[in-house]
Amino acid sequence: MNLIDNLKLTYKNGSMVIKLIYVNVAIFLFVSILSVVFRLFNLTSIDYTTWFSVPSNPSHLLTHLWTPVTYMFYHEQFFHIFFNMLVLYWFGKIFTMYYSEKQLLSLYILGGLTGALVYVVAYNVFPYFEAASYYSVLMGASGSILAILVASAVRAPNMEMQLLLIGRIKLMWIAVITVLVSFFGLTSENGGGEMAHLGGALAGYLFVVFEKKGTDITRFINKIIDFFVNLFRPRPRKKPTVYHAQKMSPEQYNQKKVQDEVEINRILDKIKTSGYESLSADEKRKLFEQKR
Repeated sequence: MNLIDNLKLTYKNGSMVIKLIYVNVAIFLFVSILSVVFRLFNLTSIDYTTWFSVPSNPSHLLTHLWTPVTYMFYHEQFFHIFFNMLVLYWFGKIFTMYYSEKQLLSLYILGGLTGALVYVVAYNVFPYFEAASYYSVLMGASGSILAILVASAVRAPNMEMQLLLIGRIKLMWIAVITVLVSFFGLTSENGGGEMAHLGGALAGYLFVVFEKKGTDITRFINKIIDFFVNLFRPRPRKKPTVYHAQKMSPEQYNQKKVQDEVEINRILDKIKTSGYESLSADEKRKLFEQKR
């Protein structure tokens, strides 16, 4: 089995965490190759980043309505995607200990959408971001991953994780520290990204809170995903119904033919005496079939 076949098999049989990592890495490799090709042909004027990233300017966003979905799978820097996928792998496995893989995908999308919403609103509400609100863009899966991280920590706060150079630490403290780092980084150069982190964290927290009350806030995303999956799924062809006529012997055929003639003569006599309207539906059918 070659490398390509092995990758296909791993993706097909892998968990939702593995599938999300594959998609993110595949898009990263595609964009990286595209970037090299563009530079070789001096096509530096083509800004492909805007194809995938969420613009903070509402007028730009209206012409790029797909970006609140595409941005959560798009990375430009190696270490950006490396650490994001590492955290997704760790906390995605913890999340699926308590919830389904379908909920993992739905929360990933919900966290990304919430992060994009908080980012756009913040850049158009807070005066601090006014200067950058026209050209700023948002990219990366961090908001989606923060939703999964916080949801895992809220669901199992006392579960411990072994961290390099730190030792064992409870999930609740990992979530608290991550959220605080994002909050205090709001006025940094990556303020937009930190806003998206907080939006994703909020989505993860609300997911667990409402789920404990019996409400799955990702259900509508599940329905949308199922709709598109079923839309492009090939439908099985219906096998034509085959009717097998029963073979009759010559004697049986002649006997049936005599019976049919007797029945038709009876129907014709009835028409002569009582008129066509006196016939039953079955008699009309027999008469019609005889005339064909």
